[in-house]
Amino acid sequence: MKKLFLLIFLVGSLSIALNAENNDSTKVKSNTENNASTKAKENAENNESVKAKRAEKQIQEQMKREEKYAKEQTFYQGKDFDLSELEVDPNTLESIPDIEPDYSFNMDDVYD
Repeated sequence: MKKLFLLIFLVGSLSIALNAENNDSTKVKSNTENNASTKAKENAENNESVKAKRAEKQIQEQMKREEKYAKEQTFYQGKDFDLSELEVDPNTLESIPDIEPDYSFNMDDVYD
C-alpha cells in the first residue's frame, strides 16, 4: 500500500513539474516573440517618421524657393540659375512607391 501511494505521489509530482516547466518556457517564448515584434514595429515606425520628416523638410525648402521666385517674378538665364538647390536627395526617392504600369491599356478604348 505504501509503495502504491509513493508511486502515485512520484508520478503526480513529476507530471506537475513537467507541466510547470512547459508553461514557463511557453511564457518566455511568447514574451520574447512579442518583444521582438514590438521592437520591429517601433523601428519601422521610426524609419517611416524619419523619411516623412525628411520629405516634409524638402517640400518646405522648395516652397520657400517658389515663394522667392513668385515675389521676384524674374526669369533667370542659365548662368544666373543655381541648379544645385534643386538636386533631390536619393534617400528620399526610396520612400516614394513605384507606380505599376497598366499593360492592359488599349488606345482603342479611348476613342470609343
